[in-house]
Amino acid sequence: MQDVYFFTGFPGFIATRLIRRLVELNAGAQFRLLVHPSQRERAERERATLGSAEQFQIVEGDITREGLALTSEKSDALRGCVTYVFHLAAVYDLAVPKDLAYDVNVNGTRNVNTFVKSLPQLKRYVYFSTAYVSGDRTGRVLETELVKGQNFKNHYESTKYEAEVLVQSVREQVPLTIIRPGVVMGDSKTGETPKFDGPYFVMRFLDKFASLPIPYVGRGDVLMNLVPVDYVVEATCCLAHVESGEGKVYHLTDPRPYTAKQAYELICRELLGKPPVWTLPSGLVYGALSIPAFRKWVQVERETIAYFQEQSVYDASQAERDLAAQGIQCPDLREYMGREVAYYKEHREDREKLIAVR
Repeated sequence: MQDVYFFTGFPGFIATRLIRRLVELNAGAQFRLLVHPSQRERAERERATLGSAEQFQIVEGDITREGLALTSEKSDALRGCVTYVFHLAAVYDLAVPKDLAYDVNVNGTRNVNTFVKSLPQLKRYVYFSTAYVSGDRTGRVLETELVKGQNFKNHYESTKYEAEVLVQSVREQVPLTIIRPGVVMGDSKTGETPKFDGPYFVMRFLDKFASLPIPYVGRGDVLMNLVPVDYVVEATCCLAHVESGEGKVYHLTDPRPYTAKQAYELICRELLGKPPVWTLPSGLVYGALSIPAFRKWVQVERETIAYFQEQSVYDASQAERDLAAQGIQCPDLREYMGREVAYYKEHREDREKLIAVR
């Protein structure tokens, strides 16, 4: 039987990369790509780079609406053929307003769950969560843990947590794999990334002070979980299909992470050719970023600072074990950071990659 993959989150960067890799692994597979009407034009352009409209069919819909806003005819057609569901659609902005985050991340996931449970030929439901459903937990966080009474740093974290709770509630009803990535960077081989957020905010910050002695931000002794997108894609494609992946949650985090101070210094040396030489208290930086004019000038979201104080240590034992059996491992940050920074330097004036800071 021909596999049919149903995706939300297309034409997003990770979803598109996953689709390209799945085609390499299964050339005869079919794809049904759920796209919000507002994204139709962009999706059509991206689909044209993938292949034929017959193999990669765009389906207009809306995860925030009951039945994904699909016609009964389209729903019936999908139920008759879909074998894999990859749910990536979400609002990933750390500064996202609560109502929008809840509607897309929580209500949207509830609606996708309902759709998934209606698929008689389903082989695997792959849900993209985040390692940061751990919220403000400290110490070692296991892949097998979720509900621990934690609080959250922002609405992105809290709504992704609520969404994963919903997904875990159906794990006895459908074959399920949950992916929890860390902070996803660009490709480890090319540096390619669609937008300069997350650790790229550090690069944007350093650009503003390149001619001055560069400070560290805070003590920086906590661990940073940076992972390149090609590792996330390769690992996900593997875990979505191997028998050992069914029913499991995976931290796609760096099993040998660098501290925030080490990662910051790596970026600084690659970007500016010099190391930081003094330390600025993180509270002072956060306070400055609370001033809209300063925040917009340096082009850094204040929510970013919290991730330089993250006290969680993400245990990725299940991911390491199951991926090692397939010859897959996370690249070392020191080996690819130079390519990430080089890509940023080449494209830092590209307005489409710059995240608007409010």
